Amino acid sequence: MSQAPTVTTATGRLRGRRQGRVACFHGVPYAAAPTGSLRFAPPWPAPAWAGIRGAVSPGPIAPQPPSRLERVMGPLRSAAAQGEDCLSLTIWTPGPAGGPRPVMVWLHGGGFSSGAGSAEWYAGDRIADRGDLVVVNVNYRLGVLGYVYLAGLADDMGEGNLGLLDMIAALRWVRENIAAFGGDPDQVTVAGQSGGALSTVAMMANPESSGLFRRVILQSAPLELRPDSPEAATEVARLFLRALDLRPAQVHRLREIPVGQLLGAQLSVARATARPLTLAPPFQLVADGRVVCADPAGQVGAGGATGIEALIGWNRDEASAFLIGDEHLAAMTRQDVVDAARSWLGDVGEGEHLAGGPVALACHLVNARLFGTNGQLAAGRAAAGNTVYTYRFDWRPEGSPFGACHCLELPFVFGNPSAWRDAPM
Repeated sequence: MSQAPTVTTATGRLRGRRQGRVACFHGVPYAAAPTGSLRFAPPWPAPAWAGIRGAVSPGPIAPQPPSRLERVMGPLRSAAAQGEDCLSLTIWTPGPAGGPRPVMVWLHGGGFSSGAGSAEWYAGDRIADRGDLVVVNVNYRLGVLGYVYLAGLADDMGEGNLGLLDMIAALRWVRENIAAFGGDPDQVTVAGQSGGALSTVAMMANPESSGLFRRVILQSAPLELRPDSPEAATEVARLFLRALDLRPAQVHRLREIPVGQLLGAQLSVARATARPLTLAPPFQLVADGRVVCADPAGQVGAGGATGIEALIGWNRDEASAFLIGDEHLAAMTRQDVVDAARSWLGDVGEGEHLAGGPVALACHLVNARLFGTNGQLAAGRAAAGNTVYTYRFDWRPEGSPFGACHCLELPFVFGNPSAWRDAPM
């Protein structure tokens, strides 16, 4: 057990390290570094290397500003610095012998703008050990680097949805290489939370992802967060350029600007587009008609992705993580809340008549409309003959104002409460 584990992939050999009773491989590249001419480009195959590459410490995480959920999750716990060379995997396996084992690919949440698969929060060693399976966590591009839509401004500046294309590239890498780690490429489950779950639904609706996974776990998917239209996404891209004092004709200069300036402009756009109650990030999935359809949840709920088994769940008090403590919301009237909810989510039903102040009302409306439709998705898939399991997470920490909020199930999933010791939730 003390010998460093070594595996051979399609691009070269890797040496990992022991982590308890499993082997762990950090910073495994699944695509080339998206820098220089590859910034804002779809993922490109990772180059091969000679000799044995060390895989004992995490690779860079995607450049990102602080998360809006730090007030409930605490600061991101990661041993790695931020950097654009972030397209890597962390893999835990009981070992190449004794397989092939089922594979779980984890897609972290963070509203398409924050998080990292390699974060301490999502360490997969306990799942790999207890479940006798291979766990693969994905780092992918975030924010403006992963989701700005420039196709409406220049034909050669990418097509948007780059973070989602990164995930698909990671799944293709798993398909080709996971057997070397003792995994079964025909028994892959994609598990995603929040934005990672929404991305999973988008892949279920995308024929290009067919055959890359057999099962999904959808945790707290904000299903009513629909993809932007190309027209709306292009307007956001124009705002982004203006924040950098660039004209649309200068869009190619984005490949030269330091990443810190890009993140600063991203925050400027987020502030400019913020609306009461709206949880939608400015840079997110775009319905380009090729990678992402206009209504992935509707397509999947109507029976698309036939044969893919699903576990679908949500938390009782999802929205409290976003809305409790919001001073602007607390100053609104109940009618203001209803109007804002209708503006963003459409028909909010009878919830507007419930008792309580503006924050309680807002939490109810967002819970019911943004996250509550997970039950409808499950029912639709079951009616179409697919195997579906559902759960609702109701446990509330004593004394917490957030209740069973968004992300609260994660320490239980990964079995690592110590990694969440700084989380106010």
